[in-house]
Amino acid sequence: MAWACPTAALLALLQVIWQVIMHGHCSFRAKTKTQNFCRNEYNVTGLCNRSSCPLANSHYATIREEAGRCYLYMKTIERAHTPKHMWQKIRLRRQYAQALEQLDEHLAYWPKFLVHKNKQRLTKITQYLMRMRRLQLKVRPKLRPAPRRKEKQLKRKEAKAETAAQLDQAIEKELLARLQVGTYGDIYNFPQRQYEAALQQEEVVDEEAERAAEEAAEAEMEVEEYVEGDEEEEEEEEEEEVGYYATNTVLHRAAC
Repeated sequence: MAWACPTAALLALLQVIWQVIMHGHCSFRAKTKTQNFCRNEYNVTGLCNRSSCPLANSHYATIREEAGRCYLYMKTIERAHTPKHMWQKIRLRRQYAQALEQLDEHLAYWPKFLVHKNKQRLTKITQYLMRMRRLQLKVRPKLRPAPRRKEKQLKRKEAKAETAAQLDQAIEKELLARLQVGTYGDIYNFPQRQYEAALQQEEVVDEEAERAAEEAAEAEMEVEEYVEGDEEEEEEEEEEEVGYYATNTVLHRAAC
């Protein structure tokens, strides 16, 4: 589409629009400390300035990406009376070189600034589409968000379960202690599982105590047997010494 030179009245109108946007309020402007940005989806650079503003220019062109395909949007003053059909949509080819040829064809007589910025935008969009395809081919773990409300509910349930378990253990210990003391006499109404588990624990404790007592008794018997054998050996040695001295005495007297 050929470039139509705007008239003086149109330039004055566009200048008024830009003055209102610049010094007044614009819903698309995002202010920062260093620079102002534009959130309009048709802005080709993303900056808030006179040459990049799609509202303050009668002829404008930009590139947008939809579902993995690039489209060239062009606005001319001839379609300004129909806002619904103001933007002409042209589908670009997937091949980067062929898409550049299409841009050169459709923006042949447009300002060099718009042509250059549209080519830059096409390059950026093509690059991030290629990265998206490469990432899709890679196997990556899926990250699923965990709602905070469910996490809080799980934590509360865990805390209640721990408290209930501690309470059950305390009640079980207290009942077993009363059972051993005989507080309830001969009438018991304990849960069968806990009662059997407690009986098994008591049996294990009793068996260990019996084994320890038997081992201690065996050790004492060994010590006693060892001590008795030593006493008998000492008595035999004393008798042998007494007999030896008596024999020596008799022989000495006979010699005299």
